[in-house]
Amino acid sequence: QPFKVLATETITGKALEADVYSAIPTEKVDGTCCYVTSYKGQPYLWARLDRKPNKQAEKRFKRFLYSLEDCKEFVWNVEEDFKPVPDTWIPAKDIEFSNGNPLPDENGHMPGWVPVEKDSKQYCWHSSVVNYEAEIALVLKRHADPELLEITPVPLSDILEQTLELIGTNINANPYGLGSKKQPIHLLVPHGAFEIKNPPTLKQNDILSWFEGCSEGKVEGIVWHCHDGCLIKLHRHHLGLRWPLAETHLNSQPVVITFNRTKYDYDFEPKSLFHQFSNLDGQRFDRLKDIKFD
Repeated sequence: QPFKVLATETITGKALEADVYSAIPTEKVDGTCCYVTSYKGQPYLWARLDRKPNKQAEKRFKRFLYSLEDCKEFVWNVEEDFKPVPDTWIPAKDIEFSNGNPLPDENGHMPGWVPVEKDSKQYCWHSSVVNYEAEIALVLKRHADPELLEITPVPLSDILEQTLELIGTNINANPYGLGSKKQPIHLLVPHGAFEIKNPPTLKQNDILSWFEGCSEGKVEGIVWHCHDGCLIKLHRHHLGLRWPLAETHLNSQPVVITFNRTKYDYDFEPKSLFHQFSNLDGQRFDRLKDIKFD
């Protein structure tokens, strides 16, 4: 996009309406967004796929943006202006419709999802964290001991209708140092999984100091989960701060592998992440980047 998004010192009306002051602040995890919902009669992982304008429509839209004609609204031809998507594509839940057609957002995109098939080449890293036969997903979350992280298989039915972040070796330049080219590691993180224990006050200077001055602030950003379901996001880049960092808060915490072999008595393929993690059941590592399968 031909512009930079920067935070001001003013809290938006949307955030105030959602009562951001009583919201739960959580770590914004750097990955790619996923969604679990039904497909073929069972819970399935879906990958994010935005429907984008074709070249001609994008040129028209950019001309409109540069002309700064704020008084007029850009008019899309939904049926002709957008690139085709797979038949299985579904629009995101909060998208607006007109005459039965999904409408693009202010960036000219239609956020949506496509199901991740078992042997998908395009979404191979997504498919590595789910096993549809056993109906489970590999999830990174907070352990019952709040000082610990935990990697564990979770029934897909338990995370139905939830959004999650896929992180790992081949996602967004791997800011958390997971796995290696030889042994890629990918995991799903439920949104809101990591609540911030000592959040800054909602003042720009306090948030800046928090990002720059403490271990807990070594995160990509903050997502405030409001009681009405509204999400308010702030990225380090919005404050002119750099990301990724050499050391992150997520990588400063010990992690334990919990893989109940009797509960998930399934013959996983030897090269699969599920098989590899089942062999590490009960093992503890000082950091995520220390996890090795050898």
